[in-house]
Amino acid sequence: MKKVIIIRYGEIILKGLNRSFFENKLVKHIKNALADMGKPNIYKEHSRIYVDVEDFNENEIIDRVKKVFGVVSISPALRFEVDMELIKKTALEELKRNIDQKNVRTFKVDSKRADKKFPMKSPEISREVGGFLLTNTEDISVDVHNPDVVVKVEIRNEAFVHSKTISGFGGLPLGTNGKALLLLSGGIDSPVAGWLVGKRGVEIEGIHFHSYPFTSERAKEKVVDLAKTLSIYCGALKLYSVNLLPIQKAINEKCPEEEMTILSRRFMMKIAERIAEKSGCDALVTGESIGQVASQTVHSLQVTNAAVNIPVFRPLIAMDKVDIMDLAHKIGTYETSILPFEDCCTVFLPKRPITKPRIEKILKSEALLDVEKLIEEAIADMEKEIISLDE
Repeated sequence: MKKVIIIRYGEIILKGLNRSFFENKLVKHIKNALADMGKPNIYKEHSRIYVDVEDFNENEIIDRVKKVFGVVSISPALRFEVDMELIKKTALEELKRNIDQKNVRTFKVDSKRADKKFPMKSPEISREVGGFLLTNTEDISVDVHNPDVVVKVEIRNEAFVHSKTISGFGGLPLGTNGKALLLLSGGIDSPVAGWLVGKRGVEIEGIHFHSYPFTSERAKEKVVDLAKTLSIYCGALKLYSVNLLPIQKAINEKCPEEEMTILSRRFMMKIAERIAEKSGCDALVTGESIGQVASQTVHSLQVTNAAVNIPVFRPLIAMDKVDIMDLAHKIGTYETSILPFEDCCTVFLPKRPITKPRIEKILKSEALLDVEKLIEEAIADMEKEIISLDE
């Protein structure tokens, strides 16, 4: 009898002839997530992935695997030869373990016979196992509608018994849908946006704009901390740091004050596009949501989009702030995001930023600047580092 973790995936099953590519990617990421634990045995069978956990920390494995994109759910289980008497005894032990750990008064047996060679059908297995459990326990009854615990029996090439299902985040394995460059600020939104795109199988790199020395080193460290949290889900991140201050000073000297935010944003997009092209990224990702601030009105987004030719993904575009905050809590970025350190957007902040910019007027203002020189100098002074949780 073996202690195993059953790992289930969902959307991957629909991938047809490409399914094995997605499955192999998922197995690879699970192995990477557990690599420093002594390399437990990980293998794929019949649309499931299994991890042998007999000599390993089961809870630690579960905690890591549930954060791997593509994993829908996880169950710690016992795996053994197909024998009805052994199935009943193992199910009884599983039920008693639940009774000892929590206030269980009702149960249900849920059976699945994937191996059609087994002589009993699923309802028959459930009835026989359920009867055995009732006979060998006290003060407990069957409730098929709302039980305190569900004992699950699976008949495949071997038998499995388990009673606990832990949800994963689902999605698709990283690296199955290209690569994108995330504009990572120190706020709440952009880390969530990167996480959502990563969940769709897109590998993530990050670019951060700062205005040092007008913004502090601690503000930059905050962004590094956010990148570390994202790396739990998205793997080690390349993080590019660009000082926007010389560009902001040029805009402040030569352009209308109310255009500072939108012009700065266009420069960010132009620089990000250059870096994306050099690093093999197929798109940009931002944390923008319609109407949240002046640079995120429909008119402003249209003008910002016009600065680049590369696709721009905005996964938060129609989300309410409360929903974004809830997701930030869930993935572990919220507490870092709300630390009170300034970002580049607070430098030269106009009193009344324009909310309905016209592209013709913005292009006239940009013509007052040496755009190419400013971009090249910003990229030349750029810093790059690899961010991971282990650092």
